[in-house]
Amino acid sequence: MNPTAQNHTAHGHVTFLGAGPGDPGLLTLRAVEALAAADVLIADPQVLDVVRTHARGTVDMPAITDEASKTADVPVLRDTANLVMSAARGGKRVVRAVLGDPGLDGDAAEEMLACAGEGITFEVVPGVATAVGVPAYAGVPLRDGRGGDVRFVDARTADATCWAEVGASEVTAVVSTTLDRVVAAAGELVSAGRKPDTPMSVTVAGTTTRQRTWTATLGTLQQVLKAAKVLPSADGAQPVIAVVGERSAPERREPLSWFESKPLFGWNVLVPRTKEQSAALSDQLRSYGAVPSEVPTIAVEPPRTPQQMERAVKGLVTGRYEWIAFTSVNAVKAVREKFEEYGLDARAFAGIKVAAVGEQTAKSLVEFGVKPDLVPSGEQSAAGLLEDWPPYDPVFDPIDRVFLPRADIATETLVAGLIELGWEVDDVTAYRTVRASPPPAETREAIKGGGFDAVLFTSSSTVRNLVGIAGKPHNVTVIACIGPATAKTAEEHGLRVDVLSPEPSVQKLAEALAEFGAARRCV
Repeated sequence: MNPTAQNHTAHGHVTFLGAGPGDPGLLTLRAVEALAAADVLIADPQVLDVVRTHARGTVDMPAITDEASKTADVPVLRDTANLVMSAARGGKRVVRAVLGDPGLDGDAAEEMLACAGEGITFEVVPGVATAVGVPAYAGVPLRDGRGGDVRFVDARTADATCWAEVGASEVTAVVSTTLDRVVAAAGELVSAGRKPDTPMSVTVAGTTTRQRTWTATLGTLQQVLKAAKVLPSADGAQPVIAVVGERSAPERREPLSWFESKPLFGWNVLVPRTKEQSAALSDQLRSYGAVPSEVPTIAVEPPRTPQQMERAVKGLVTGRYEWIAFTSVNAVKAVREKFEEYGLDARAFAGIKVAAVGEQTAKSLVEFGVKPDLVPSGEQSAAGLLEDWPPYDPVFDPIDRVFLPRADIATETLVAGLIELGWEVDDVTAYRTVRASPPPAETREAIKGGGFDAVLFTSSSTVRNLVGIAGKPHNVTVIACIGPATAKTAEEHGLRVDVLSPEPSVQKLAEALAEFGAARRCV
C-alpha cells in the first residue's frame, strides 16, 4: 500500500529532504517550506548548518550518533532511524535532512521502509546530488553536445567487477570517495585497463567557499596531491568527488571553472558590525566567493532616559510632525519596539511623510508595513537625503516639525541641514551604541596574526571599537573603508588603507573589495 494512503491521525509525518552538496543556496523552495513547518529536525552533521537556519526557533534538533539500537517495535537500525520513528510516533512533523539527494542515500531508503512498515506517512523532497552538483561547481560538465555515458561509482561499496567494468570502458566516471582513498581508486582504474594518462579532477568541500580542485591524471594524482601538501593529511577522511575522463582535462576545465574564479573566492573577510547590520553585507560577500566572519563591535542599547522617546512617539500619533526621518535600521527597530510597547502598528504613520536614508533602512520600513515617501536618489547618506529633502513651505506644509530618531553618537549633518531648509527638528536619542564585548580568543589571534584576508570598516567607530576589543589587524590584511573619514581613522590607528569605497554605501564597499580581489588575481 502507498504510504501516503495510511491514517494521518495515528502518527506524525516525515519529510526526507535532500540538502544538496553543501551550498545553502542549492536548497529547493519546497525544502525551505518543509523546514519552516518542522517540529523535529534530524540532519546529517554535514548539512546541519545548511538547514537549521530555515527551521523555527522552537524546532527540536536531536543529535545524531552512529550507534545502532533496538526496541520492541523497531528492528536494529541506525540510531538516526530510531530518532525519526520515535518522533513520528509522537505525532510530530519530522524533517530528515541528508547530504545530497535522499534517493541516493541508502540509509534514508532504509528509514523510508521503516516508516512504510508502520504506516507513517512520508514524502521525499529531492536535492541536488553531490556527485552531480560538485562537478558543476568545479567546472567539469559530465556530458557535452555529443552525449557520452556517465558512470557513478561509490568507492566504499565498489567491488572488483565494478572497477573492471569502468576501467575497461571509456565512460566518464564520477567517483565518490575520500581524500586518503582517492589515489587507491585511481590505481584500481589503471589496473582494470584505463590508461595512466587519463585526465581526472579531484574536488574537496565541493560547492562551498572552502572548495578546492586539483587536476591530474590517473598516473600522476599521487604526486599532484603530495605537491599540494594535502597528502598525507589529517583530513584524509574528507569526502571528495573525482571525475575521470577527458572532460577533466585542464584545458577543458579552466575556462568553465566559474565558482573558484570568483573575485574573492576563499578570502576570509572580517565584517565588524552589529549582527543585524552585517547580514546583507555577508550575503553579498558570499556571492563573490568570500567567507565572511561577523564580529560585532557595537552593541545597541535603549536610551538611558526613555521619556524623550516616549513623548516623541506620542506626538507622532497626535499629529505633531509632518515628517519622520530614519537614518538607520536600528532607528526603525527602536521605533517599532516602542510602537509594540504601546500597542501601535504601522497605521500610526497615516498622514505622516516618512524618509529613509538608504535602501537597507527602506527595506526595514517595508518589513514594518511602511513604504517610505523619500529615499535619496543619489548618495545614500545624510547629505544625500538633504539633497532631495524639500524646503519647508508654509502654504503646502501645515506642520513644520520633523521627528528624527537616531543614535546618541550621530553627527549633526542632517539636523543642521533640515534647519537650514526651514524645518523644526526634534532630535531624539532612540538608541545608544556601546562597545561590544571582545570576540573569542581564537578570533582575536586571527585578527592580529593575519588570519583574515580583509577587514571591512563601515564607520570610524567600527575602527576604534575593533582595535579596542580585538587588537590591530595584521599588516598583510587588506583594509577596506567606506569613506574618507573612516579611512582617516584607520590611518590614525596605524592601518594601511587599501580599498576606499567610491560611495558611502556598504554595497559599494563590498563591490570595491571584489574589484580589488579580481585585480589581484590577475597579477
